[in-house]
Amino acid sequence: MEPIITLKSIHVHQKKLMILHDVTLTIHRGEFVYLIGKTGTGKSSILKLLIADEKAHGEHAEIVGYNLKKIKIKQIPFLRRKLGVIFQDYQLLIEKTVFENLDNALKALGWKSKDGRHEKVMKVLDMVGLSTKHFKYPHQLSGGEQQRVCIARALLNDPEILIADEPTGNLDPITSEEIFQIFHHINQKGTTVLIATHDFLMIDKFPSRSLLIEDGKILDSGL
Repeated sequence: MEPIITLKSIHVHQKKLMILHDVTLTIHRGEFVYLIGKTGTGKSSILKLLIADEKAHGEHAEIVGYNLKKIKIKQIPFLRRKLGVIFQDYQLLIEKTVFENLDNALKALGWKSKDGRHEKVMKVLDMVGLSTKHFKYPHQLSGGEQQRVCIARALLNDPEILIADEPTGNLDPITSEEIFQIFHHINQKGTTVLIATHDFLMIDKFPSRSLLIEDGKILDSGL
C-alpha cells in the first residue's frame, strides 16, 4: 500500500512543551484510522502538525507528498487543499445559509463558475444527507446537522485525507453513530480518514486501526 502520512522520530509540542517524543508511524492511502488517548495527551497537536499549523521537529514528517519539516509558508494553502479538516466547533458563518457557507468556501478556493459551485455544493450536501436543508441557517439546524455541514465543507475540495478532531464530542450517541456512518461511507469511496476521538462507543461500533497515545508514546492496534 502507498503511504500517505509518514512520521519518523518526530517530537510533538504543545505550547512549546514537548509532550510526545520519537513518534514514528505510517498511514496508508485508503485507511481508516482512529487517534485515541486521554485529553491533553497530544491528539490535537498531532493533527495540527499534519496540517502545518505546528512546526515539525525530528527526523522526517510527510503528508500527501509535502515534507512538513521543509514546507514553506506559501506552500501551506496548497497542502491544505489536499486535506479536509473537521473540528469539534463547527466554525460556520451564522449569518449565512448552509448553501452560502459552502459557496463562500468554494469562492475562497478560486471557483469562478456560479453553476459549477452550485452543482458542487448540492453534491456534497447530498453526500451528507442535507440536500433539502441548503436554505436553512446554522441556528435552525441541530448539532448533528451542523456537523454534517462541516463534513460537506471538508469534502468540497475532494480531499485525499479527511482529518477530524473530536467530531462527535458535543453530540448524543445516536447522532454520533450517524456521523461515523458518514465517515465510513466516505472512506469506502477511497478517501483516507483520520479521526482523533475519545468516543469509544463509536470505536466499538465501527472498529478499525487505532493509534493509542499513552505515557508519551503511540501504540498501534495493527488492525
